[in-house]
Formats: sequence, C-alpha cells, structure tokens
Amino acid sequence: MKKHLLIIFMCFGAMYAKAQHTIIPAPVSFESKEGMFMLDNQTSIDLKANNPELKKMTENFQAFLKNAGLNLNIKAVPNPDRANKVIILDLLKTKDAVLGTEGYTLEVKDNTVEIFANANAGIFNGLQTLRQMLPREFESKDRPMGLGMLMGCKIKDYPRFGWRGLMFDDSRHFFGVDAVKDYIDKMAQYKFNVFHWHLTDDEGWRIEIKSLPKFTEIGAWRVERYGKFGEDRPQPKEGEKATYGGFYTQEQIKDVVKYAAERNITIVPEIDIPGHSMAALAAYPELSTLKKPTFVNPGAKFAEWYANGTFEMLIENTLNPADEKVYEFVNKVMTEVAALFPGQYIHMGGDESYHGYWERDANVQAFMKKNNIKDTHELQSYFVKRVEKIVSSKGKKLIGWDEILEGGLAPGAAVMSWRGMKGGIEAAKMGVPVVMTPTTYAYIDYMQGDKSVENPIYAELLLEKTFEFEPVPEGVDPKYILGGQANLWTEMIPNLQFAYYMTYPRAFSTIETLWSPKEAKNWSSFVNRVESHFYRFDAAKTNISKAVYEPIVKVKKDGEKIMVELTNNVPNTEIYYSIDNTYPVNFANKYKGAFEVPKGFLSLRTQTYRNGQALGRELIIPYAELAKRAK
Repeated sequence: MKKHLLIIFMCFGAMYAKAQHTIIPAPVSFESKEGMFMLDNQTSIDLKANNPELKKMTENFQAFLKNAGLNLNIKAVPNPDRANKVIILDLLKTKDAVLGTEGYTLEVKDNTVEIFANANAGIFNGLQTLRQMLPREFESKDRPMGLGMLMGCKIKDYPRFGWRGLMFDDSRHFFGVDAVKDYIDKMAQYKFNVFHWHLTDDEGWRIEIKSLPKFTEIGAWRVERYGKFGEDRPQPKEGEKATYGGFYTQEQIKDVVKYAAERNITIVPEIDIPGHSMAALAAYPELSTLKKPTFVNPGAKFAEWYANGTFEMLIENTLNPADEKVYEFVNKVMTEVAALFPGQYIHMGGDESYHGYWERDANVQAFMKKNNIKDTHELQSYFVKRVEKIVSSKGKKLIGWDEILEGGLAPGAAVMSWRGMKGGIEAAKMGVPVVMTPTTYAYIDYMQGDKSVENPIYAELLLEKTFEFEPVPEGVDPKYILGGQANLWTEMIPNLQFAYYMTYPRAFSTIETLWSPKEAKNWSSFVNRVESHFYRFDAAKTNISKAVYEPIVKVKKDGEKIMVELTNNVPNTEIYYSIDNTYPVNFANKYKGAFEVPKGFLSLRTQTYRNGQALGRELIIPYAELAKRAK
C-alpha cells in the first residue's frame, strides 16, 4: 500500500508541478515553494469569519469539488487548526491597497492552502485560481478524481481593470436560463466580472415588461427560418404563426442576477434603442414613423450595406424620436429594468440607427424645425439625452455604443467603443468613462480560422490578433478607461455549444489583457497555457476552438503564378502540405518556404503536426479558391 501511495505522489508531482504555471489570466506574481498539499475528503474549507455572502460564494467551489468526488465541509472557524489539512479563507483585517476589492493572495503549504483578500470578490477569484491548479480531470463529471495534488506556491494577484466583460446576444437566438447560467459559470472561472446581456434586437425581445405585455406576447416570437442570416431567409408568410423564440420572466431575471452575483459577476442589461427595434415595433407599431404593423425579423434581408460604410434599412426598425409616446414607453421599460438589475449601468444600444425614415417623415421634420435640431445626428443626440435623463431618474447610469457621441454626448453617459478605438479616444479626452471593445480585437463572432473550415461570416479574427488588444491607447489618461470586453453576436450561433466554440479560447486573450499586467504579456507563455486549458475543456465535454493550431494560409500572385505561404504561431509545431490531392502526412512535404500551386484540378491540403501527432483540422482549399484569394 505504501509503495502504491508513493507512486501516486510521484506521479502527481510530475504531472502537476507544471499545472500551477498554466493559470489564465496569468497572476501578477507567482513563486514556487517547497511542499505539496494533498486535497482529499479529509480536507475542510474553513472561513475565519461568519460571512454568509462569502459562504455562498464558496459553495460554488464546494460544488465543483463534489463533482470531482470530494465532499468537503465549509465551516466558520475563527482559529483553524493548521495541523489538519485545511483550506483557510479570510478577509484581511488591515486592508492591502494594492489588492483592491478583487485581488487576493494564495499560498499552498504542506497542510494548508490560505487565501486572503480585502473583500469577498477577492476570495472568490482566489478560489478560481485554485481550481485551475487542480488536475484537469477535476473538470470531468464522469470520472471523479477523489483527490488532487497541489504543489507549494505563493501568489499575489489583482486585476488591471475593473470592467472585464463578455457581451452575450440573447436576441438573435433565445438560449434560456440554464444556458445563460452555464455561460456565466465559465466566465467566473476565468475572472470575468461583467455579463453584458443583449436582450432586445430586431430578432426578438427577451425580457418581460409587465406594463407592456405585447413585448413578450408578440415581440419574443418569430417564424423559424434557416439559411444565411440577412440574405436568403424568407420573410414570414401571411398568417404564418410565430413559434420560435422565448423570453425571460422577471422572476427568471432575478434568479440569473442572483446567480451571477454569487460568482462576482454584475449583469449589464441592454435594451437596444432607437435602432435594432423591429421586435419592439412588431409589438407596438405606433412607436415608429410609419405606424404600420411589421414582424419580428427571422433573419430575412432587412438592409442594404454599402462599401462606403453606409446602409439603408428596407424595413423600419427605428423608434420615432419625435413622438412623446416613445419616451413614455422608454420610461416604462427602464423603470422595470432598473428594478431588476442592481448594477449601476443600463445599456441603451444606440448603434446602427438608420435615419432615413426620420428624414422622410413630415412630422419628424416639423419637430426638428420647432426644436432647432439641424440634422438627424442631432436628433439622435436629442433622443439619447432624453433616455439618459430617464435612466438617471431610476438611479442608474447610461452606457451606449459609440454612436451616442454623434451630435453631442448626453451628460453622465459612458461610451462603449466598438467601431475601432476612435470613439473611445474621443470620449476619454472629454473625461467620459469608456469601455473598449473594438471589432478589430473583440468581435468573437468573427471567423477564428481559415474560412474553408469555419462557419462563414464576413470577417476574421484570429487568436493571435485578439492577444494584441490594448485598451489604453497612447495619449489617453488610463483613469477614463473602465476596461474592455469581447462581444458574441449570435446571428449565426444557434446553441450554447457553438457559443463556447466561438468564445474560447479568444476570451482567454481578452481576460489576459484585462487582468494581467501589461508588461508581463507574452504570447509564447499564453499559448502554452491555452493548450493546457484545451484539455480542461475536453474533460468538461465543452466544445471550444483549436483553430490556433491550424496553418494560416496567405496567397499572393507572382506574375501568373499562385504562390502560397503557410505560417503558424504555436511553438514546437511543423506544417506539412500537399498540392497533388494526397494527404499531407508528417513525413512528406514539410513546409520550408513559399511554394507555387500550379493551375489545374488541384487542391492545397495542409495540416499542423507536433511530434508526429496531427493538431487541429486539415485544410483543403481548391485551386479556384486560392486564385480568388490571391493578391
């Protein structure tokens, strides 16, 4: 028996000495120490203070351990016995100003794991780090481990930014309470603390407003359609019943808000107005300029998008800012929303508001003339300022996409910069709080691998690019940058597993940027840690992308020749390829430099290998497609 235990200890020591160095986001400081802690059913979790809120947060970690086959008790023990195996959680009597409210210290010794913090949120974050230091098998619900080895270490850790968010679009597809909670769970594991919940759009209104019941009777439902979003999906037929969708009751909203708070996550609800309001107008057409009944969009073609960045809405989806009834509607909505969400911000959208219907409406034009509003940009600013006053009257702060800057920003509003960094820079220089979330680094609905194997969408965002995100541009005072977030729009994402595939690992880049010190950022270290988390997600049976392994294909023209370059940014890998329709095995055609693909009925086939093992997917790109890509 002793021999078997010794072998187990030696195996754990070899396997998990490395695991503590795979933490995402990387801690501010990490120091390996002598000793090791065996986590098993003889271990207890001791709270040094009787703190019900902290106990509730700790139960999340306790439940995780239970899934792994460990039944640990949580006890309030003022003076824990360090002679026994114990995880000690305590709030510092003398506050550490460096840690703030979310930082922590964590130390692993032979008989104790100690996590100290200024506030409950810090303890919670420390427990998430501890979770990542445990064997990856702990993430599996099928094969309980029953014990786990932690190597001695000392960590001091705290976030760079206070706003570390993910935006989740629940309008384009309705996901439901269980899916939202699951998504929040994953966020909490990686120390995200803001869940931006996109609850309304053209494709569905997802929140119960008791004073306006048609939003959920009509606006929450659409006809089900398949095909490419915004292109080939048919509009509803006359009399066709809308059955696809759903909504969250106010009791469900309260439940999700509470669930998130127990995981140190604040929910920022988004009610997207004045544009993106087709679902709202289907319920209440009198809020539009045309005042004609319309439908909740099933993803049918609704706009023309032009190369110069302008667009035209073929179906009215914008509220009428000249109608006082609209502000009565906004007041009712914001009254109920403010009561449901305890966080300080309500997001009003404000993006992609089409002004064409305003420009063509005689009543709107008369309103503008009467109020000395010179153009529709100022009219939108008028609308935003009215909404800001309503939101402020509910004890909340307004935040919106960077279009709310146009025509003049409402006093007291914060800006979420998505069209690059420009809007954020402009707002910060005005002394306005900013959340940076530019498409170039933060739109995780974009393709993350070669379009030959990805769900087609109009843009690409590779993991390497997301890692380049820096929320504080040169010349901007950092005190005005609240932080940043990544955004998951779900037009082409119909279920939770695919949402995870699109979110991770790119969200790892986001949280590494928003939590870890800027000066410590290192791609090689990061990608090595990402690889270790692939195994954790595999153990949890959660589908995430491994496209980072796959070759990056660049095609150029050299006269009449089609030349191909293959790159890969993952250390210790090799790329193999073929251009004769054979499989690119790892003992032929190792990539060494640019090569020609001759014209003909041929395809480029390429794959990444490490130590003889294929990584990621094989890419197969026909000659005709290569020719299209050539520049």
